Amino acid sequence: MFADYHVHTEFSDDSVYPMEDVVKDAICMGMDEICFTDHVDYGVKVDWDCGKEIVYRQGEPMANVDYPRYAAEINRLRDAYGHRITIRMGMEFGAQMHTIPQFKSLYERYPFDFIILSVHQVEDKEFWNGDFQAGRSQKEYNERYYEEMLDLVSNFHDYSVLGHMDLIVRYDDAGVYPFEKIRPFVEEILRKVIKDQKGIEVNTSYHRYGLKDSTPSRDILRLYRELGGRIVTIGSDSHKKEHLGAYVQEAKELLKSLGFQEFCTFEGMKPVFHRL
Repeated sequence: MFADYHVHTEFSDDSVYPMEDVVKDAICMGMDEICFTDHVDYGVKVDWDCGKEIVYRQGEPMANVDYPRYAAEINRLRDAYGHRITIRMGMEFGAQMHTIPQFKSLYERYPFDFIILSVHQVEDKEFWNGDFQAGRSQKEYNERYYEEMLDLVSNFHDYSVLGHMDLIVRYDDAGVYPFEKIRPFVEEILRKVIKDQKGIEVNTSYHRYGLKDSTPSRDILRLYRELGGRIVTIGSDSHKKEHLGAYVQEAKELLKSLGFQEFCTFEGMKPVFHRL
């Protein structure tokens, strides 16, 4: 089974990759299944129909997915290409505690197959530009990041997996914060995830960001397995053609080396297990 479960298209504010091109490229690569997971980040982005002026950054709109067009295009592509590849409808929810009501409302509106729950910002402050880290020590911003994640998994349940669980590493100019210092937070999060029958993802984008460890780290993946976690998806976090499907096979080998025996795809928010 060759599947990519973290894929962005022109419906995300940070991608211009046409959805139909993604499907065609995936078919050419021999992919069996693909799940679109375009960005929704309430708090820092607005909906297209919100009545507010859309702000543009570097020529791209700071707006969430155009939901009706997104769903309609996925259905059209299923009709056109469904005999050659399985196409799933997902989204990536960049949630914060104060945006949970908006995500609950959105989730109820569409028949999703899969939802990635990600922490992209905290207190409406983003990581990529350093706003969240500014004025905090490395200890403070790492702990605050995982505190928000724990609060989210304790209060929001309309998701399938936690996305790129240690994303903060990508934007930590001070280096990798020692795992043992965050382990108590991570363990509590993972126990909650497992209890709620949710999962985590292996996000292969760590290659293109030049990280020395996987995302999440081998320590987190190993702990998840030791705690009894079984639900793991694999996604490239692609935003352009050269990202699509990248290092998926390597991620399978990594999971096997850590003792995992299966990975998952999803249908109707239910995990489907496949042998590694």
